[in-house]
Amino acid sequence: MTVALIGPPAAGKSRIGRRLAKRLRLPFVDTDTVVATRHGDISRIFAEHGEPVFRHWEREAVVEALEQEAVVSLGGGAVLDERTRDDLASCRVVLLEVTAEAVAQRIQDDKRPLVTDLDSWRALVESRRELYESLADYRCDTSERSIDIIVSEIATWLKESR
Repeated sequence: MTVALIGPPAAGKSRIGRRLAKRLRLPFVDTDTVVATRHGDISRIFAEHGEPVFRHWEREAVVEALEQEAVVSLGGGAVLDERTRDDLASCRVVLLEVTAEAVAQRIQDDKRPLVTDLDSWRALVESRRELYESLADYRCDTSERSIDIIVSEIATWLKESR
């Protein structure tokens, strides 16, 4: 089983993904971490090489990650690539959603290249909302609930929807 976590920046994909993988006894792959490990800090990649180069490297990481039985956290913009959207058809896709109020706390002093403040986050989310929703097999709000509860709900859904 491959479970892909998608959603906007600061929705909790990495933190929830690690816990979910542990619970399911699957490997965890964070595609942003893969890119950063191979090519350096993501903000630096954007500044020095631009978004197209980052997206190319991101796509490489996504292809490798989705070939595994794993819990895979995709960067917020990975779904912009049509090939990635096609690849997600063979996965269980969980959309992690979050309110702007909850994100305000999470993005303070953040170094995300496309999110400089709450307004930029809102605009980014709105531009991708329909895409995220169209890909999701299951949706989960991460705004105010504990990670343990969220992970439990996702694990239950995965078990019941086999």
